[in-house]
Formats: sequence, structure tokens, C-alpha cells
Amino acid sequence: MRKHRGDVLIIVISMILMGIGLLVMYVIGPVRANFLNAAYGASYSESFFFIHQLISVGLTILAFIFFSKILKKEMLFKAAQWIMIAAIASCVILALAQVTHSSIAKCELGACRWFAIGSVSLQPAEFVKFALVIYLASIFTEYSKKGKNILMNKDFLIRYILSVGLSLLFVVVVQKDLGSGLPIVVMALATLFVSGVPISSFLLVVLAVLVLGFGAIMTSEHRRARLWTYLGLSSEIEEVEDDAADSYHIENALIAIGTGGLFGVGIGNSVQATGYLPESINDSVFAIMGETFGFIQLVGVLLLFVWLLMRILKVADFSKEMNSNLVAIGAFAWIMTHVVVNIMSMTGITPLTGITLPLLSYGGTSMMAMGAALGVVYQLSQYTQRKVVIDTERTEGNREDITTEYRRINYRRRR
Repeated sequence: MRKHRGDVLIIVISMILMGIGLLVMYVIGPVRANFLNAAYGASYSESFFFIHQLISVGLTILAFIFFSKILKKEMLFKAAQWIMIAAIASCVILALAQVTHSSIAKCELGACRWFAIGSVSLQPAEFVKFALVIYLASIFTEYSKKGKNILMNKDFLIRYILSVGLSLLFVVVVQKDLGSGLPIVVMALATLFVSGVPISSFLLVVLAVLVLGFGAIMTSEHRRARLWTYLGLSSEIEEVEDDAADSYHIENALIAIGTGGLFGVGIGNSVQATGYLPESINDSVFAIMGETFGFIQLVGVLLLFVWLLMRILKVADFSKEMNSNLVAIGAFAWIMTHVVVNIMSMTGITPLTGITLPLLSYGGTSMMAMGAALGVVYQLSQYTQRKVVIDTERTEGNREDITTEYRRINYRRRR
């Protein structure tokens, strides 16, 4: 496949979203810093969060450039297994650091999810998501040539279950991060579905995932509390404090969005960002944006996400190679899950789940990992083609099938 110009809109939309994220940090960062200084005796400067977000954007751009221009797709797929091993190894190291009470393990609210290297924090769960996108595409492509139902292939099944299972074990069980576990599950199911397995086998896998997911919720007190809060069963449970905290979070998120109205309360006038709404600069940034800028901007942000996701799907649709198709599908599932779960949590449609809003929330690891994935997708968009067009005509009673050959050009119009 001859290389051609990639889908520039992927870059444009991503830059707009990161620009909006920077604007939000510039607006609410000083308020957040003043609150932390007053409440916890911290010493954050008013520009702290904006500067750190700006650095994260810069690193994300570098990650995008590396995976779109420098590391070629052939080398990436060859290294898929080692990338997966490295991601799991980072989780193992974090778990050992947690057990030995090492200073490199950063723990908050009873969970150790980050490496602390000086003032820099890295979350290995985000590296796991990126590694899975590449690794699952690689093994599906390898084993799909050996039979119609790859789930009947023992070697494939071992590698599939081992990679997804270990990822969920470390992320959901060890790091206690169900929010990060959701994209992993959706990516695994999306690639399985697109790979062409029989629908009956796919439904059995979905059923097994639902059972395991329900078990993960019921065996954790704070997850049960969130579920009871969502179902309105707070009077029938014992986790009263957790339930009250979750109710508080959701109620204040809804207050923030409702207070903003159509056009928002204006820059510097956010009340929820002063400490009422937990995680106002990362998981709850959607609600803060609604309060500050209003419903109109929220709709605009949603349209940008939809536009970006449609561009990624288009790359998948027009990719000739199976591994390229599955990487695009995995990236789509990853970003889509973050967007949908974050927004639905903040609007009370689903139980509260801590998950970042892509390219907007404060936090460098998540943004860099997604930037790397988008870089891979952009590189793959340089090797897309048009679909086959089949036209059937009848002439003087004779039927002629005229098939237009594949045109190895970009799916976008040439200038």
C-alpha cells in the first residue's frame, strides 16, 4: 500500500480538545490551588495546574509525533508482545513497591495507582491500555488465518485470556481502579467482535464478563455503595458514609451543570470549583465546564468527541490490513468508553465511576497514552484505500458485472 497524506482532522480535533483543556485549567486552576492551600496547608502557586497541564500537552504532542512519524507500524506490531510485557511488568513493580512501602508508590484514598518520581506521577494502567490496543490487534491478526473461530484455538485463547486477565487483575483488583478496568473490557470485547468470531461465542464471552463484573462490584464495599446510591437503596445498606459521599459527588456535579445554564456563570465565578465538587480538575471537569461555560459549550465538546471518534472509525473502515483495522477499533473503544462513562457518571445516568475525560482532564499519563494511540491511528490513516465499487448493468439482455479495482489512495478526495 502506497503511503499518502494522513487524516489531518485527527490532529486538528485533538489539538482543539487539548486547547480547551488548557483553557479550563487556566480558569479553574487558581481556584483549585487556593482551596488546597487553605484546606490542606499546601503551597501551590495559582499557575501550578495550568503549567503542569501545558507540560502534559507538550509531552502528548511528542508522543503523537513519535508514534505517527518515527516508530513505523511494522516495528510497532513486531514489538507488540514486548510492549505488553513491559506494561504488565510496570504493574508488578508498582504492586511490589506498595507491599514494601516504597516511596516510589503513590497511594491516595486507600489505592496505590501511581509511580511517584519526584514531582512527576505516572499511572501504569494507562500504559496497559495502550499496550492492549497493539497486542490484541497483533494476536487476532496472527491467529485469524488459522481457523474461522479463533476462540477454539488453544494458543490464542491462552494469550487472549492471559493478557486481558492480568491487566484486569492488576488494574481492578490490585490498584482498585474499576474505572480504568472498563475501557480494558470494552477494548477486549470490541476487537473480539470485529475479528469475526461467531455471534454465539461472542455472547458467551459477554455473559462471562458481566458475571465477573458483577462479582467485582459486590465484593467491594465502596463499589456496592455506589451501586446502591445509583439505585436509591441507601436506607437498606450499611455503607452509609460511602453512600453519602457518592450522593454528595453526584448531587454537586448536577448542581454545577444546572447552575451553568445555557451560557455559564462566567470565568472566575465557579462555586463548585472552590472545593464543593470533588476531583474538579480531572474526573469532574465536565461538570465544572458546564458551570463555567454553560450547556452550549458542553454540546460543542460532545460534537468534537463524536467527530474525532468518527474519524477513527473511518480509518478502521478503510484499512486494508486486519491489524490496522483492529488497532483503530481498539483506540475507538478506549476513547469512546472514557467519554461515555465520564459524562454519564457526571450526569447521574450511571453509577459514579472515576475516569478521565480524554485530552481535557488534568493528568499527564492518560493524555500521553491517548496521544500515542492517536499517533498510531494517524500513521495508519496514511495507508488506507477506497472500497470496492460493484456496478451491475444489463445490455441487450446480457448481464455484465463491472467491478472497479481497489484504488490505493486515501479515502479523502485528492486536491
